[in-house]
Amino acid sequence: MITQKISGGVVHELPKDLKKALLEDESAIERWQDLTPLARNEWICWVVSTAKPETRKNHVERTVTELLEGKRRPCCWIGCIHRKDKPISKSVQGILKKR
Repeated sequence: MITQKISGGVVHELPKDLKKALLEDESAIERWQDLTPLARNEWICWVVSTAKPETRKNHVERTVTELLEGKRRPCCWIGCIHRKDKPISKSVQGILKKR
């Protein structure tokens, strides 16, 4: 098993379940490390923002799969709403109001 340090995101630290899944595939780690901190943050936020454990497990698995497919950001994700370094964009505010 690979034991190197794996980078987190802008706001979010890398959660243990996602780190474990990435450690199982060296190619996944390489693709993860090649992402910008903001892109890593969006994947992490997409994982940790789920309400149900089974959804979170699915997002962890999909993160690894989609990284290996070449995706650099989660599909259809509005972005991390936890960032405090910038205001939420008007487009994201509109999406959040509809929820």
